[in-house]
Amino acid sequence: MTDDDPPVPEGVLTSATERLEAEELSLADNEEILHALSELRPVYESERSYFVLGSYDREPIRRLNLVVDRLNRRSDAYAFRMVDVRGEWDNGIQKFSLIADLVTHVVGVAEREPSGFLVEQGLLAGTEEYFEKTHVLKREYPEVDRPYDWMQDGVFDLLEEDERLYRWETEDDLVEITEALP
Repeated sequence: MTDDDPPVPEGVLTSATERLEAEELSLADNEEILHALSELRPVYESERSYFVLGSYDREPIRRLNLVVDRLNRRSDAYAFRMVDVRGEWDNGIQKFSLIADLVTHVVGVAEREPSGFLVEQGLLAGTEEYFEKTHVLKREYPEVDRPYDWMQDGVFDLLEEDERLYRWETEDDLVEITEALP
């Protein structure tokens, strides 16, 4: 990192360093990843930060961007998607984990095929520190009996028990439940 890079909180550096050391990456790879994380200056400067996950297919990404936009309208918040963090990442799970360590909230926008964040849902449910900061905006399909698979339904059930599952059908509903997020 150079002197021009924004400061990175000590706890983030410690967590990132521990994860990177466990991966046995080269020094150049470590530097590139830490530089990419340092570009997330608004995360460190905002009271609330939202890592928004979902599908990047044409229609779903429009709704994903709608959620990011609505969250960014809050004066004390910064919301972004995984693709907004630059850098050449060979390991998507590592990228997800490092970013999820930084933020105050992880928000998933779940839609039926393709969901867009199936692997991340498993990580969110299986890692207590991520699960505790996760909120999912689940699209409902009244005309479809079982729009999600049993694994996803299990994650949704866990989130619903903790009152962090929000249901929507229309884009207007999506805007309204996004406003209800902490």
